[in-house]
Amino acid sequence: MRYQIFQNVCIQHQIGVLLVAHHADDQVELFILRLSRDSGVLGLAGMAFASQLFSTYTNYFDEASDNYSILLVRPLLEFSKEDLYKICEGGNQEWVEDPTNQNPSFARNRIRLSLRNLPSCTFKYELQAVISACRKTRAYVDQICSNLINEVVSVMAQGYAVIDLEILHPSKIEDICLSKFIALVLQFISQRHRPVRGSTSKLLLDYIRTFPCKTSLTAAGCYLCAAPRSKGTKLLVCCSVNSPLPSKMELFYRHCYETHKHYIPSEVEQIIVDGKANSDNLVPDASDVQFLDVASSESILVEAKRRNILSESTYSNILSLQEDETKHFKSKTKTISDHDLKMHGVHTVSTSLSLPLQPGQICYFMNRFLVSWNLSNKISGDKSPVEEASCNRDLAGKSLHHFCRHCMVGHDMVAEVRHMVDADWLYLAKLSKHQNLENHEKERVILASAMEQISEKTILCSDFARLSAERALHSLKSIPVAARRSLPVLINSHGLLLSIPSICFRHCPYLMVSAVFKPRVPLGGGHSSFL
Repeated sequence: MRYQIFQNVCIQHQIGVLLVAHHADDQVELFILRLSRDSGVLGLAGMAFASQLFSTYTNYFDEASDNYSILLVRPLLEFSKEDLYKICEGGNQEWVEDPTNQNPSFARNRIRLSLRNLPSCTFKYELQAVISACRKTRAYVDQICSNLINEVVSVMAQGYAVIDLEILHPSKIEDICLSKFIALVLQFISQRHRPVRGSTSKLLLDYIRTFPCKTSLTAAGCYLCAAPRSKGTKLLVCCSVNSPLPSKMELFYRHCYETHKHYIPSEVEQIIVDGKANSDNLVPDASDVQFLDVASSESILVEAKRRNILSESTYSNILSLQEDETKHFKSKTKTISDHDLKMHGVHTVSTSLSLPLQPGQICYFMNRFLVSWNLSNKISGDKSPVEEASCNRDLAGKSLHHFCRHCMVGHDMVAEVRHMVDADWLYLAKLSKHQNLENHEKERVILASAMEQISEKTILCSDFARLSAERALHSLKSIPVAARRSLPVLINSHGLLLSIPSICFRHCPYLMVSAVFKPRVPLGGGHSSFL
């Protein structure tokens, strides 16, 4: 919530870079804190010098826009807190002390108070050396993962990914790199950015190393299986709609985005490009990475002592701090109240309880698809069913409700969004075979141009739906069954299918529907630099 407040201020003032004052002592505290939570080497690397911070809320999204982010920079990470006091004193600069920093109820404060009782110079120097080695490892792993993503992952517009296992060669990649790589892909597809750890991480590692792929697996909000017709050489990663964590849907209006459309100066994008190029040049070779084959937090300390990074006394002090904090540690489940979300103008519901979606409103479905719909007084210019029926003509301003009085679409319609179910494509198959011979004359709609005589070429909404269903079924064949279930579907208040925009199905030619795969956080999580 704190970073969200900072980000909102940046948006209001068109600021693209946010500087925060985390320092070297904060890194030490974080190292002990994460050590007590049994973090691996990637977590023990601490905070990045620079990273992209992506918006939690959707006010600033648009189908054609880039992912909204600001650059979060920590320029003081190599300064101690004592250094910062001296700088302020030397410049006659006043500062504020947060009184809650003395409260031992908070883990960081307990660790900070314990650190004061240690021989600070030697202890902090050696611990900073361990953190530095972890950061080099993190930088190396991040670069390997970035390269793998570019080489072996294909992201499809329907919201799933394909991993080429033949190019990947899972058996030749270090465990830590392969685990991080698959976690990044799963976090992108599910848009649930919790760390993939413990037994789940090991399960995924064993699964992806089994070549060719012959089985399926559900983990971390995703469903994994062999891609059709690949003989197990390609892995399909789809969003699982049956995940125990509820998916969310958020509603907002297009004008919210327009208000802040030009918030980021163009030079910030160049800063990110330059920063990435610079950090890539600093990444060490595998031979210079000290903790690449170290699995647990305990073994990291043992390896650091073996390499003479840590002395025996510092090693013992770290273990003592870890033990003390582990005793205090209690698992807590973080919940965000509806009140907190409503403060930011966001309505959030489970996908099983859809909110009404008004015309012109945008729905952010499962943090993955931007969905919107509207009604037009023109028939859509789609190339498929409309052109086939020779009916792409203006209604000359006449009532939409009048022309569509025999179908389920009307001017007072309220739509809802849910994910696709098996019954939807069975309905398409049935609809594509529907001939509607008996009521053809009674239900036909004559389309006329304002400047021309009434055309004898006619089309029924039912005929349009049938032709649209035929084309949609053809498109559906190219989408793996496992990936279909997470596609957004538009229904009316009675649960009747109106549109499946990802395969261009619409029940009525006057219904304009859009669904764009626009994950909130991009593949790889955006730019970050630990060096």
